[in-house]
Amino acid sequence: MKEARWYERLDEEEIRCNLCPHSCLITAGQTGICQARENQEGRLVSKTYGQVSAVAVDPIEKKPLFHFYPGSEILSLGTVGCNLRCQFCQNYHIAHNQEAETRRLEPEEIVTLVKKHNSIGAAYTYSEPLIWYEYILDTAQLIHQTGLKNVLVTNGLINPEPLAGLLSYIDGLNIDLKAFSEEFYRDICQGYLEPVKESIRLANQEALVEVTTLLIPGLNDSREEIEELTAWLADINPDIPLHFTRYFPKYKLQAEQTSMETLLQAKEIAEEKLNFVYLGNVREPEYSNTYCYECGQLLIKRSWSQPEIYLQDDICPECGAEINILLAD
Repeated sequence: MKEARWYERLDEEEIRCNLCPHSCLITAGQTGICQARENQEGRLVSKTYGQVSAVAVDPIEKKPLFHFYPGSEILSLGTVGCNLRCQFCQNYHIAHNQEAETRRLEPEEIVTLVKKHNSIGAAYTYSEPLIWYEYILDTAQLIHQTGLKNVLVTNGLINPEPLAGLLSYIDGLNIDLKAFSEEFYRDICQGYLEPVKESIRLANQEALVEVTTLLIPGLNDSREEIEELTAWLADINPDIPLHFTRYFPKYKLQAEQTSMETLLQAKEIAEEKLNFVYLGNVREPEYSNTYCYECGQLLIKRSWSQPEIYLQDDICPECGAEINILLAD
């Protein structure tokens, strides 16, 4: 175990963790909400440092990241634990199961694996990576030194100062914006909306950011909420790609699955203000394609195989519009 960053000792028994907005007060022998940070005799330690629950080489599109080196592969790894309690959790078997099997991998071993698989870098994903802060920081620094890339797939629930300390080494992020209401975050996820919004703002200043929202019927899919979400995101940067993904019943939430009609309506609303809107968890591959926002030219065709890329650099070959995308050399 490694001593954690971002905490303060209040007395001999109690510690306050300052990593995320929960600001957990942790007594001796106890953990915070994330179950990954524990008070051991007045020191906050990272219980999961180096403990990897899953590791795989994935297409970058699975993150999903559509504008970050499309067609490349990245080494993906995760641990156990999470600082949210989403009733619809897609990875509950590792996010909320402290008995999940893990294996020890030091940061140097991750660098070796990245190089062995000829991937563009490492993606910290599966469970919530931000509660793995110390391990990601150490690993990301080593990856960065080699000239390779670091990606975060995260819920964005972190305080600004710790996030700023990590962003120096992060090249791309997909941030999960669960909904655009505090009530949803409080009642369905046991979290907070405003800190996630701040994370998106900060990350957009330092790296390529994409945002994902899982649309759940009757909970976060109203026209008014989607209009508010997309207007807010467009005010930061209309070039931020937004992924609306289809909900299927899972874990504790058993709502009906999202209809295609709802997804298409959300896409239509979002495209009034955003330049790149995608649909996920659907059969139709055309909703994963990238089109020029100015002339409609097909720029990247995505299917179950390697994407077909029809642009060079970041310029539309048809009209010359600048596209917010990073391409391999």
